[in-house]
Amino acid sequence: MKFTKMEGLGNDYIYVYGAPKDPEALSVKLSDRHFGIGGDGLVLISLSDVADFRMRIFNADGSEAKMCGNGIRCVGKFVYDKGYTKKTELDVETLSGVRRLRLNVRDGEVDSVAVDMGEVRVGEEETLDVAGGIKFIPVDVGNPHAVIFVDDADKAPVDTVGPMIEKHRRFPGGVNVEFVSVTGDNRLRMRVWERGSGITMACGTGTCASVAAAIKKGLCDGGADVDVTLDGGVLRIREENGRVTMTGPARTVFEGEIKC
Repeated sequence: MKFTKMEGLGNDYIYVYGAPKDPEALSVKLSDRHFGIGGDGLVLISLSDVADFRMRIFNADGSEAKMCGNGIRCVGKFVYDKGYTKKTELDVETLSGVRRLRLNVRDGEVDSVAVDMGEVRVGEEETLDVAGGIKFIPVDVGNPHAVIFVDDADKAPVDTVGPMIEKHRRFPGGVNVEFVSVTGDNRLRMRVWERGSGITMACGTGTCASVAAAIKKGLCDGGADVDVTLDGGVLRIREENGRVTMTGPARTVFEGEIKC
């Protein structure tokens, strides 16, 4: 099977054009960083009946995710760079609905991608009976998020509290967990525990959720660009009238073939 390894801010996936059998088991096998290709999961790309292309994404544990912000940017780069399309604006079908991409092309290749992430729904702050009581804001960006504001995200207990919240009974299907601190005017620092993958270097939907939650708390300005620093780099997010746009890089790491 031919594959392409790609990453958006270090959130790395294995990209395949087509529909291989048993993608859940294949994602577990290929994502292994010692015995496989290595990655946060597997992304399958195909034609769509309702959009230009369809994207399916499987986490490293084999579970299927509804959406991935970093992953969908790389889908845009994949289909353009490989000649499947010459559109610089295209629609991609996901389990969270159709998302519009705007490709920024430099020297004949996609350099960065802006994604209309659609509607974001921010709930009221709740307290979870974890680690003595943790306040979080539930956010839906097509997939579920629990956004936690802390004094210093770099010191947050992502590896211990993250998995406790992911599997908490409050979230029957699991949840992505973001630890966020304010570092300046319309500037945030975020670290993430992703549902099904654990700690990753970036999470596009989580970044959108964090900005939306920060705006609700009055920590950032709606209608303005907000720069969010993740372990893998910076994403720029803008929330206007309940819809979020995300802009960030997409990069091909290497390509190859593997026996499955």
